[in-house]
Amino acid sequence: MGNSKRKVMLAIRVTEEERALIARRMEQAGVRSLRAYLLKMAVDGHVVKLDLTDVREMVRLLRRYSANLNQIAKRANESASIYETDILDIRSHLEGLWEQVRLILKGLARL
Repeated sequence: MGNSKRKVMLAIRVTEEERALIARRMEQAGVRSLRAYLLKMAVDGHVVKLDLTDVREMVRLLRRYSANLNQIAKRANESASIYETDILDIRSHLEGLWEQVRLILKGLARL
């Protein structure tokens, strides 16, 4: 190492679980040298930070849609019929859900 261009030393502490995870990832990558693996990940690795705003909105819509659908099903079972406005309401909610799905898929495609 006396001739190396790399003169700066970095040191980190990890838990046993983190060390085991690093070892598994090294094995999956087919890398035997911890130094080589950590250097490669630090220099060339990617950190993905997801904005889950669209997912949260979709979950909110799903909850709302499920509640509405349950009320419509209860009414249909009680009266043995369903109103056209209920069907239009279901269709509207589904369109909102699909729009959220499209937004999420667009965002994932940019990764």
